[in-house]
Amino acid sequence: MSEENAHRRPPSTARRTGGRVRSQDAHAAVLTAAVALLEEVGYQGVTIEGVARRANVAKSTIYRWWKSKPTLVMDAYRQTVEQRVPVPDTGTLAEDLTVFVADLYRISEHPVRIAALRGLMAEAQLDPAFAQPFGQWVESRRAVVRGLLAKGIGRGELPAGTEADYAIDQVFGPFWYRLLVGHAPLDPADAPAHVARLLHGWHSTN
Repeated sequence: MSEENAHRRPPSTARRTGGRVRSQDAHAAVLTAAVALLEEVGYQGVTIEGVARRANVAKSTIYRWWKSKPTLVMDAYRQTVEQRVPVPDTGTLAEDLTVFVADLYRISEHPVRIAALRGLMAEAQLDPAFAQPFGQWVESRRAVVRGLLAKGIGRGELPAGTEADYAIDQVFGPFWYRLLVGHAPLDPADAPAHVARLLHGWHSTN
């Protein structure tokens, strides 16, 4: 091969792969940094500059992937919550819901997470630019329960006429009310009883 042709040879696959890996690493670092700062200083304290500094990336790198602070924070939070509260698949609706609710209630073991989530909810009431990505995250969590209910109906564990949206409200209701008002504890040990009451009510109204 001539020297001229050698210079025209495209970059190696290894080099391109290495670039992708570095990009993926930077993307992951930004998400990790955003959640860490959220839980350290609250949503109001998070800045793009602070995330860039924590993740050791340029601000321009962050803006290449996320158009704003709200979209970055909620994307990062969505990924983190999906890891902390994964979709259960035990084979029964009762057990799936019990595992899911118990995982939700375990936020009580992490005061910084409680403070962060309360702050996100408050921000969503005050800032229309934040309300949309927050609402999309809420809907993603509702979709998890909707999927569990659909599987339960398919297995004959729930009546086909069960009103899914209201049932989902009932699953999350105690969590949000106790989280925001603080009048009663969020105790994972209560999950089986709470789910049993829900299932009894859903059967008795259909």
